[in-house]
Formats: sequence, C-alpha cells, structure tokens
Amino acid sequence: MYFQWNYRGDFPNVVAEDVGDVTGDGVVDNIFLTGNQTPDSPFIQHITLVVRSGANDRVTTIPLSQNMGYNPTLFLGDFTGNGVVDILVSIDSGGSGATTYQYIYSLLNDRVHQLFNFEIYNNFYTYQVTYQDDYKVRVISDRNQKKYILDISTRGTEYLNEIYDQNGRLKEPIEGWVNPISGFYPVDFDRDSVYEILVYQSIAGRYNADSLGYVMNTLAWDGQTFNLDRQSIGIFGSDI
Repeated sequence: MYFQWNYRGDFPNVVAEDVGDVTGDGVVDNIFLTGNQTPDSPFIQHITLVVRSGANDRVTTIPLSQNMGYNPTLFLGDFTGNGVVDILVSIDSGGSGATTYQYIYSLLNDRVHQLFNFEIYNNFYTYQVTYQDDYKVRVISDRNQKKYILDISTRGTEYLNEIYDQNGRLKEPIEGWVNPISGFYPVDFDRDSVYEILVYQSIAGRYNADSLGYVMNTLAWDGQTFNLDRQSIGIFGSDI
C-alpha cells in the first residue's frame, strides 16, 4: 500500500537521496531513502522510499518488503523507454552469499507502479548445478532451458582429490546451487538512453566460498515486464 499526504520540512534519517523528474510533469522531484541506522553499525532498518513532488510538495511513501540491510542506494534512469526516469533501490543483505535486494518503481503521472522485485526474480530464475565425471560441472538454467558445462580441472589437486578418484570419476554425487542476485547493474547496451539490467548470480559448488563463476542475465523491458534478453556464464581464470 502506498500513502500520500502533504508534507513540508526536512525528512529525518535520510540515508540516500537524488533528484529527477520521476512523474513526467517536467518538474524535478526529490527522491529519498529513509531508515533507522543501528548505533555503532552500518546496518539500517525500516528503509523506505519517499518521493516529494517538485510541482506541489506532495509526498509519496513507498514501503519496501525487504527493508533492512546495508548501503541502501538510489539510481534514476529510464528502464521502459517512455522518456521518464524510474527509481532503482538497491540494498546489500550483508549475508555470506553477498546477496542484494532491488526494486524498480515508476511514478509516471504520480501513479506508483512496481516494475521489478528481486524476490519475484529469484523465485522465477532457478538453476540446477551438478558435478560430473572428468572434472566438469553442469549448470542448467530452468527458465530458458540452457545447459552450460564448466571445466574445473584446474582447481588444484587437493580440491579435486576430495571429489574425484584417480580416474576422474566422482566419489559421490555433488549438487551445487546458484545464489540469489549478488550484482545488479543498469547498463545502456544500445546507447539509446534506455537502460537494460545486467544481473549477476554466483554459482556455488560445495559451499558458498567454493565459487565456480557467475550466471549473468541481461534483462530488457518488453512493455509489460523485464524479460531475459541474453544469458552467459562468467568463470574465473587460473594461473598459467
């Protein structure tokens, strides 16, 4: 639910701010993230998106379903191609998987419309990570039914000996996983002033620190939602 009321004065506990015409009326608006910072800690709770109209000082408050974390930031950019900037909110979870939380909102004509929600994305984009014989890991992207084979033969003798026998056969089945969003970057690939989104998700092997690479999804607005435009996997190099 979104609330609107007339407000004059300064916002308390502002943790991020920016300016831009997010309503499309030609007048610059003020955009804030407010929250309560824990004493002697960078952890912030009750993070809320607040927009004050430059035309009439009307305030729109948008609660976030995940409203606590670290380093909350704002980015303003046109993600839909309508010529009006949208609002991207990003928050670091601070967890071991280095996951992040993102929301994108449109306030065109003073109407709040959520364009992106990280929880919906994480539930929609699922993967299977399975160790194979001969020092390989298979990654399957369920959303688009794509398969990737990762070569882990250069990971080091100690690591490989824990997993494989002397013939390169698995000692036992091993399943890894793909973490939720850990990187979320607006990029204007086409240089047309409309931003696509480059999403990083880390691929974990036997544990989170056993990182095998990243699934990298590029999302583009199709008029209704953000769709998968292209997908690739980035892997780490090894010493020669």
